[in-house]
Amino acid sequence: AVVSGKGGVGKSTVTSMLAVAMQRKGKRVGVLDADITGPSAPKAFGVSECQGATEEGLYPALSETGIQVMSINLLLDDPNSPVVWRGPVIAGAVKQFWTDVIWEDVDYMFVDMPPGTGDVPLTVFQSFPVDGVVLVTSPQNLVSMIVGKAVNMAKMMHKPIVGFVENYSYVECPDCGKRIQVFGESGLDEISQKENIPILARLPIDPKVAAYYDGGMMELCDTTHVSGVVDAILK
Repeated sequence: AVVSGKGGVGKSTVTSMLAVAMQRKGKRVGVLDADITGPSAPKAFGVSECQGATEEGLYPALSETGIQVMSINLLLDDPNSPVVWRGPVIAGAVKQFWTDVIWEDVDYMFVDMPPGTGDVPLTVFQSFPVDGVVLVTSPQNLVSMIVGKAVNMAKMMHKPIVGFVENYSYVECPDCGKRIQVFGESGLDEISQKENIPILARLPIDPKVAAYYDGGMMELCDTTHVSGVVDAILK
């Protein structure tokens, strides 16, 4: 499960990067987009419809390199249509993405979670066989409190935390290579030590990644920065 305590930290980008990196390791990978009201997985992988359906269930979309993707946007007539549902209905849909979708021999599935600690995270933690949690955060001071909530929820649900990924950690100057901390000095090291949870990656702000994501070409993205996360998951 790829989790964040708040929105806007690039959780979906991290999810797609991890899926691509794991696929490059020769594993069969699935991405379950559990963010029903803000789905973005189809855009990242350039898919627009499922493979089809039988009496047994629904087949997920398949990306260029064979990553299986399931998202509410694959089922809407217009991907720009808002999903105006109450919490229990949303949670039920996410559960069906697990029970009613025919995932084919998936070795590793990444669940792109909505932000916060509401109905959907609760449903995923209670209904899915979650083996680990990757916590995505950003350097702002506000985040430390939010991260604490996400950590405590994972602990309450008895799910092991693989580690932290800090996104938007810095910008690298293209001319001199100097790293500039746009959001100031990170407080994640302190939280990492306090909670005894490792920081597995610090991701830069990179326009290339944004371009790949917006163009549905995340499978061309350089995933070197998340290699430590993949190694930790494979352990």
